[in-house]
Amino acid sequence: MEVLIIGAGIGGLTLGLMLHRAGIPCRVFESATELKAVGVGINLLPHASKEMVALGLEDELAKVAVTTREYCFFNRFGQFIYAEPAGRFAGYDYPQFSIHRGDLQMVLLDAFIARAGADRVVTGWRCTRVEHENDNAIAHFEDANGKPLPPQRGSVVVGCEGIHSTLRKQLYPNEGPPLYSGINMWRGVTRWKPFLSGGSMVRIGWHHPAKVLIYPIRNDIDAEGRQLVNWVVDIETPTYKKRDWNRQGRLEDFIDVLADWRFDWLDVAEFIRSSDMVLEYPMVDQDPLARWSFGRLTLLGDAAHPMYPRGANGAAQAILDCRALTDALKTNPDPVAALKAYEAKRLPATSEVVLANRKAPPDAILHEVYRRTGDKPFKNIDEVISREELVALSESYKRVAGYDKEKLSSRGRG
Repeated sequence: MEVLIIGAGIGGLTLGLMLHRAGIPCRVFESATELKAVGVGINLLPHASKEMVALGLEDELAKVAVTTREYCFFNRFGQFIYAEPAGRFAGYDYPQFSIHRGDLQMVLLDAFIARAGADRVVTGWRCTRVEHENDNAIAHFEDANGKPLPPQRGSVVVGCEGIHSTLRKQLYPNEGPPLYSGINMWRGVTRWKPFLSGGSMVRIGWHHPAKVLIYPIRNDIDAEGRQLVNWVVDIETPTYKKRDWNRQGRLEDFIDVLADWRFDWLDVAEFIRSSDMVLEYPMVDQDPLARWSFGRLTLLGDAAHPMYPRGANGAAQAILDCRALTDALKTNPDPVAALKAYEAKRLPATSEVVLANRKAPPDAILHEVYRRTGDKPFKNIDEVISREELVALSESYKRVAGYDKEKLSSRGRG
């Protein structure tokens, strides 16, 4: 058996590492001619870092990531709402890492090359379609100039190309455009001195007029001991541009909304004005698909279940996909049956997360406080919402996303 992996992002490289560990040969094909550390911040929640620990990558990740200590919630007036510990600080067996996407990708790439060999990663090959022939899946490719490259045969092809998946379009040519949430996002990274615990993930306000997410992703980046801090600003906006993670944004389109967000621990507007860059992206997703697997072809990660970038959970769900797919291929001698088993395990779970991100995301705490206060300062948070209600809102999302402590610990260390 050989697995052809289309895409050398987080999902593709993680799958490659897991398959190699399981003794299943694979090759990773990437359309980019060079793999570079690009992007902004993402999170590895405990259920995802569990898999990274199993791959022997905890030490390498800890060197380049920030180990998240806590979640904190504030309203837009700077009033504290709620906080809870994260990762091992919350009693999990595994840490939570806040990390630059490019740093994570490079850790995965270096590990895969070291273990499987540099010839197992093929760059500058864009997959255009997959067809089936007897006991093979045949992947067709072209180079950066559109010139056809030799078709490649494998027992299985896995589409890990992300939100613009060509293979998803092959399987669902009439799916239609992404579904817009009504919320536009601006994001970037800023070099800043540590705030709060130095490992805090902070959510502030609501989409009226804005919600802000801030968390550090690199430590000690200069002689001043500053961190590289990721930020995201969500604002309700009637129109949006096509989804493109790398599209440049403009400060003047949103910064005035944050002009008076000055707290004891952070001047939000000044912090964002100091950003190294600004990117713009609409909060979009797609309705869950009826199936991912067709013969010897299947989808994984954002290609299978694009979801709102809420809850620091997109990368985590892709990593869980990798574990389920590897287990299915390892235990089932029939590749077609293995892909269906993988789909049966992961499609319902990820569909639930997609829908939860629409209706009851982890920042539901902020929405509930916004609703009850009418977007006005409060005298005492306990008069607005009880701690028991706050805990219940937080735990509800963890259960859906698959990282509540009881569920995660019951799975063992596998």
